[in-house]
Amino acid sequence: MRTVSWNILLFSLFTLSSAQVQKWCGAPVEYPHTRLDNKYSSRLKFSSGDKVYYNCAENFTPSTGSRSVQCQLGKWTKLTLKCEKKSCGNAGDLPHGQFLYQGNSYIGEKVYASCNKGYTLKGLNYLVCTESGWTGEFPSCVEGTATCSPPAVSNSVQRSENVSEYQLGDNVTFACARGFLLDGAQQVTCGPGGRWQPEPPLCLPSPTSPASTPTSSGRDVSSAGRCGAPPPAGDSHASLADKYTGRTSFSSGEKVYYVCDVGYAPAVGSRTRLCSDGEWTPLRLQCERKLCGTAGELTNGRFVYSGVAFGDKATAVCEEGYRLVGRATRNCLSGGWDGRNPECEAVECDEPPEVKNAEMKGLEDQPYKYRSVVQYRCLSGTLFGQKELWCTKNGTWSDPPPQCQEVTCPSPDVSNAYWTKSQYRKHQFRSRILIECKKGFYRKGPSSVSCNIQGQWEPDLPTCLRKTRRGGRG
Repeated sequence: MRTVSWNILLFSLFTLSSAQVQKWCGAPVEYPHTRLDNKYSSRLKFSSGDKVYYNCAENFTPSTGSRSVQCQLGKWTKLTLKCEKKSCGNAGDLPHGQFLYQGNSYIGEKVYASCNKGYTLKGLNYLVCTESGWTGEFPSCVEGTATCSPPAVSNSVQRSENVSEYQLGDNVTFACARGFLLDGAQQVTCGPGGRWQPEPPLCLPSPTSPASTPTSSGRDVSSAGRCGAPPPAGDSHASLADKYTGRTSFSSGEKVYYVCDVGYAPAVGSRTRLCSDGEWTPLRLQCERKLCGTAGELTNGRFVYSGVAFGDKATAVCEEGYRLVGRATRNCLSGGWDGRNPECEAVECDEPPEVKNAEMKGLEDQPYKYRSVVQYRCLSGTLFGQKELWCTKNGTWSDPPPQCQEVTCPSPDVSNAYWTKSQYRKHQFRSRILIECKKGFYRKGPSSVSCNIQGQWEPDLPTCLRKTRRGGRG
């Protein structure tokens, strides 16, 4: 009976000891604005001592704290990482005006442009904060009050007062003369930059109008002074507006409008051409490539630009010790830089390997980042390899781990000689002994030798030769 009770007690103690040694953790805790590193997301069980790492969620960036938590006695330590919402920061300076910010320049928010008195806004009045920074056509403030010239629409009758100059916000309403039909908006408004919005309409001949009735000779009376399709725009990077592209005949006095090609914006010159007595006036419009501005800030890196206009590229380059995560190249398109900014993450090395019979100095919480250094010291034996390892820019340790090995030399076998004891019990590496010949013998070779790292005596062991009867050497 006593034996059975003793066995039960031993089994209980063993079970209790095992439970205390190993306590498992479940899936790591979720925290706001963070995400668990992908390599841990599928694991449901972690042993005591295991570490996992968190990253900031999309549109957030780390501010303070450590990225890691550890499983300790069945519970996860608390995450100290703090993530802030990404911000585009300052949109820059607006000469002769200022930017009015919607909030804290977070992604999705806008900044509005406002011009000083005596200046007029040219372009859109806002920029939008995106992953790639502030996007949109950068506005400008030009001197003077925005005015529009009287809109010229052939064969039309204006229903509003005919003045020599219109102010911003003024409206003009059109009606076509008899025998013509309105093609376009009936009312236009003087908008920013001195442009009518929408474009002024056209008054086209009505199909039933006498102006287009053939004569008895079969010739179209209205064909006199008409123009064919406008010639190509040449190298102005502009194209005929879509509503005119299908037409092959235009009446004298009729205008056509041009738009800049994709990725280009008007720089100088009028957007119109006029059919005058069967010939088109020259196109003065010149379109320039749209500007994308900066591609944004790259923490621990920079962008190398081929330019900042439509068609140019910005290539991300990380500082030494950081690796690029995401697409390196962004392209300047019509609507701004494509894609989103990559990130430069610090290069990390795996935990440094342990070495038998050695201790390490410089240990730290993971991750071991670029230029982290660890040192090895042998507790016994001799260190073979590099004493110091450091984390390289490639995420690997600078050298293989060293080894601590016992190096000994054999007992010095010199006939007719004796030697003094070394300072070590064994003839270890760097042991040094003195060799003396016995009486009646003399030494040929060194009087002292040392044990080298190959486990050999150096210099070579001496020999003891017998002296001659007269006391000289043999």
